[in-house]
Amino acid sequence: MSPAARRSALAPFRIRNYRFQWPSDLLTSWAFEIETLVLGWYILVETGSVLLLTILASLQYVGTLIAPVLGMVGDRMGHRDLLVVLRLTYTVLASTIMVLALTGHLAPFKVMIIVTIMGLIRSSDLGLRSALLADIMPAELLVGAISLSRTTQDSARIAGALTGAGLFATFGIGKVYAVIACLYVVAALLMLCLTRPAKSAAHRAAGSHSGSRLLRDLKEGIVYSWNGPAMLAALCVAFLVNLTAFPLTNGLLPYIARDIFHTDQTGLGYLSASFALGSLIGSVTLSLVGGLRIARLLIGATLAWYTLLLVFVEIKTMPVAMACLVLAGIAQSLSMISAAVILMRTASAHLRGRVMGVRMMVIYGLPIGLLAAGSLIDLIGFSATGSLYAAGGFIAMLAIAIRWRADLWPVHAPANAR
Repeated sequence: MSPAARRSALAPFRIRNYRFQWPSDLLTSWAFEIETLVLGWYILVETGSVLLLTILASLQYVGTLIAPVLGMVGDRMGHRDLLVVLRLTYTVLASTIMVLALTGHLAPFKVMIIVTIMGLIRSSDLGLRSALLADIMPAELLVGAISLSRTTQDSARIAGALTGAGLFATFGIGKVYAVIACLYVVAALLMLCLTRPAKSAAHRAAGSHSGSRLLRDLKEGIVYSWNGPAMLAALCVAFLVNLTAFPLTNGLLPYIARDIFHTDQTGLGYLSASFALGSLIGSVTLSLVGGLRIARLLIGATLAWYTLLLVFVEIKTMPVAMACLVLAGIAQSLSMISAAVILMRTASAHLRGRVMGVRMMVIYGLPIGLLAAGSLIDLIGFSATGSLYAAGGFIAMLAIAIRWRADLWPVHAPANAR
C-alpha cells in the first residue's frame, strides 16, 4: 500500500470521537458474533432441531420492528448516549446467561427468552452506529469511515467464529459468556469516552417536542425514509438480501456445517470465518479505493453475491465451500456498504437515527427468510431451498435495478456522486 493510500484509509482516525467509537463497535461486534455462534450450536446440539435453530436466529431480529422507535429516541437523547445504555443492557443479559450456565440451570427455553429480550434492542445497534458516525465525521470522510466501521463487524465475525468455537469446545458456555460480558462492559466504557456531538438547530427543535408529538415524529421519519427514489431502492435491496441471501450464510450455517459437511463446531467456525474474511477484504478495499459510482456498485455487487450463493448451495466439500464463501463475503460487503452510503448521504442530519431505524426494520426480512427456510428444508431439502432463495433474489434484484434505473445507473445520478 502506498503512503498516500495508507493516509487516505486511516484518515477517519484523525477524528478523536472515531478513535473511541471504532474500538467500542469492534468489541460489541466480537461479542455479537461469539454469542450467535455459541448459542446456535448450543440449541442445535441440545434439541437437534433445525426449526428451533431458525427460530433462535429469528428471535435475534425481533427488534427490527421497533428499530424506528429506538432511532427516534436516539435522535432525541443522542445516539452516543443511547448506545451506552444498549451496551450496558447487553452486559446484564450476557451475565444472566453466564450465571445460569455456571450454576447448571441453563436450558433451551431460558435461552430463547433471553435472546428475545436481547433481540428487541440489539437490532438497532448497527443503525445507531451509522447515525453516530454521520454525526461525527466530515462529509468527505464518510465513505472511508463507513467502510472502516464495517471492518469491526467483519473482523469480529472472523475472531468470533474461530475463538468462539475454540472457547466453547474447551471451556464450555459459562466461561465463554464471562468473556462476552467483559467485552460488552468495556465497549460501553469506550462509548462513554466520546464527546457528545453538537446538536444542530433541527436536533434541538426535535428535542423540544412534547410527548404528544412522538408518533408524529416517528411517522415523519418513516415517510421521509421512503420519499427519495435512491433511498427507497437501497431499502428494498436491504430487505431483499435479508430475506433471501443472509439466511444461507447466517442462521443456517450450524445446520450446513453439521448436516451438509458433517463437521463440528470448529468446522462451523471455519465456514463462518470464511464469509467474514471476504467481507473484511471488501470493506478494506472500499476504504482504499475512491471515486466509485456507489449505486452502480450496489447493483453489480448484489447480483454477484446471488450468483455465488447459487454455486455455494451445490458444493459438497469444505475447502471449495470456504473459497466460495470468501468471494460471497466480498460481494456482500460491497453491496451493504453501498446501501449505507446512499442512505447516509441522502438523510438530513436530524433524521438520521430514524432513517437508520427504518433500515434496521427491513432486516425483519431475515427472520421471515429463516423461518421459511427451516420449513422448506424439511420439505424439499437444503440444495433446492438454497437454489430457490438465490435464484429468486437474483431475479428480484434485476427488477429493482430496472425499476430505479434512472436513479441508480446514470453516472450523473446523485446516488453515483463521487
